[in-house]
Amino acid sequence: MRAELTIRGLIIGIVITLVFTAANIYAGLKAALTFSTSIPAAVISMAILRSFRDATIQENNIVQTVASAAGTLSSIIFVLPGLIMIGYWTDFPFWTSFWICALGGILGVMYSIPLRRALVTNSDLPYPEGVACAEVLKVGSSGDSAAAHDVEHGRAGLLAVLWGSIVSAAFALIIETQLFASDVAQNFRIGKKGAVSGYDFSLSFLLLGIGHLVGLSVGIAMLIGALIGWGWGVPHYSGLAHDFTTPVAALARSAWSGKVRYIGAGAIGISAIWTLLKLGKPLISGLASAMAASRARKAGKAETLPITERDMPIGIVGLVTLACMLPIGWLLGDFANASGLGAHLPTLIIGGVVYIVLMSFFVSAVCGYMAGLIGSSNSPLSGIGILVVIGAALLLVLGVKPYVGPDAGKALMAFALFTTAVIFNVAAIANNNLQDLKTGQLVDATPWKQQVALVIGVIAGALVIPPVLDLMNHTYGFAGAPGADPRRALPAPQAGLISSLAKGVIAADIDWSLIGIGALIGVGIVLLDEILARTTKHMRVPPLAVGLGIYLPTSSTLMIVVGAVAGWSYDRRADRTPKPEAAKQLGVLLASGLIVGEGIIAVVISLVKAFSSKPAPLALVGPDGVLAKSIPILANFETAGIIIGGIAFIVIAFVLYHWILRMATARHGTSPSEWRTRST
Repeated sequence: MRAELTIRGLIIGIVITLVFTAANIYAGLKAALTFSTSIPAAVISMAILRSFRDATIQENNIVQTVASAAGTLSSIIFVLPGLIMIGYWTDFPFWTSFWICALGGILGVMYSIPLRRALVTNSDLPYPEGVACAEVLKVGSSGDSAAAHDVEHGRAGLLAVLWGSIVSAAFALIIETQLFASDVAQNFRIGKKGAVSGYDFSLSFLLLGIGHLVGLSVGIAMLIGALIGWGWGVPHYSGLAHDFTTPVAALARSAWSGKVRYIGAGAIGISAIWTLLKLGKPLISGLASAMAASRARKAGKAETLPITERDMPIGIVGLVTLACMLPIGWLLGDFANASGLGAHLPTLIIGGVVYIVLMSFFVSAVCGYMAGLIGSSNSPLSGIGILVVIGAALLLVLGVKPYVGPDAGKALMAFALFTTAVIFNVAAIANNNLQDLKTGQLVDATPWKQQVALVIGVIAGALVIPPVLDLMNHTYGFAGAPGADPRRALPAPQAGLISSLAKGVIAADIDWSLIGIGALIGVGIVLLDEILARTTKHMRVPPLAVGLGIYLPTSSTLMIVVGAVAGWSYDRRADRTPKPEAAKQLGVLLASGLIVGEGIIAVVISLVKAFSSKPAPLALVGPDGVLAKSIPILANFETAGIIIGGIAFIVIAFVLYHWILRMATARHGTSPSEWRTRST
């Protein structure tokens, strides 16, 4: 019997979870970004388990499944610090915070189980990070494989992943020294009314690799979204201000964060509803097959099911979901009492539980789809948080606010954030879980064992999140919180945005027109996508990807677009080789390596920054650079860093793609000049 869900695998996964969760919390609070831990955990797991003879690819997969909770559950930092920022909490009560994370996370696992067949098994979504993780696991376990001639398991595949990882990690490390700029960005004025715009190409091989894996349609859709946001939205709203004194970059950032992001949230909301409607048939089919699997188990025919179709029994899923709702109801009641809303306990408990049940299913389906589309690291969970907190606050305005005094505003805001926090954990885990289940499908793992492993990872992560958040709060504080030192406070921008939205809805001063404009854009994109589906064979514009392009900063989207075009171009050239599918597979492995390298080094860099008092502890040049102290001219290295970094990025990307194409051709005994001649 093969090793899969083992005690040693769970222990390794839990240890990695604890370390990565702490690093991710700090990175998210300081830089507003969390990193995916699945691939780094898979690499570490392979290194540890390689010394055991009976270790299997499936056991490695369990380790990364447990550890992936670190990258996702820590996303609660996008909501929970809001309770400190509005002055409701002064610290993070351990058991309250633990149960918010644990119950929401477990619900995320349960809700994603019936979605697996609809979004993973019977779907053509690319799941870039899930595919990358599976390729890494396959290559890492290929040493003893008899199929070493296969690209996936052979020397060429291993070299593609290895060199992709080394180059990606080295480039990210050089960026931290500031010898290379982190991005090529520019803001500029348009016309005579003070309008501004800009662009930001992040020099990230991880984003390039993700773009390669998601494909051209998603890339074009994200580009359309970016053009709507920065070609129309930012110039339009910045021009309305007629501001010629504020620096261009600050004005562009203000227009994007204060106006365009809300338009993006509206577009995401409409796209999400449409996505859920389209998933109706596959979801019903998935639930039917889950019920059929349950009947097969009861009839003693469980062994007849393929191993990759053995989910946690649907009856247990229902019982666990119901069991989670009871303590959630108690938490809501306890929170309402403590906040002075005890007179409305039945309304708050029943309404809160119903909202959590329904909205959790909605966000699970949408987040699973987004993870399949562009990867869990790039899914805009804060956009989902915006929609959830607006819904919660609106219900409180309609159902409770008319019956309480004017001094209950803070309590209502806190209750909206508390409810959002539970649902946000559901969204985060569902966003990640389906990515893990895609990896499992590709390495022939048993779904129910992965689902058990993820529950264990959720509980481990929930234990470490409250004390780490408390440490961050007392050491640094959060920007905007009462008594926080603005010179030391951690920005926590998503938590600030979501808490300000709760305040805006309850105080009735939110600009609904922006969300409405985004909704209209979303409707237009949905119609365009449906027209293309009926009139063309391959061209599509996924509405959710357009919404993401509007909502996310261009530093997150434009390099994905470049990667999508690069991957498409590479595949066209691969079509002219003697073994096109093998050549394309090497491209996938290279892209996977690019994601792996930067993902791992991000963990190391986050830990270095967490234990350093300097804003840029690895800098060699620039204002904080070590070399700049002895060579003053190096303090102004920004322009040189942009030129050198940009050129280096283009050259390295070209060399890598050319190298694997030559390697794919050489493996089949044909030189590039020969297959070019044959193709003509």
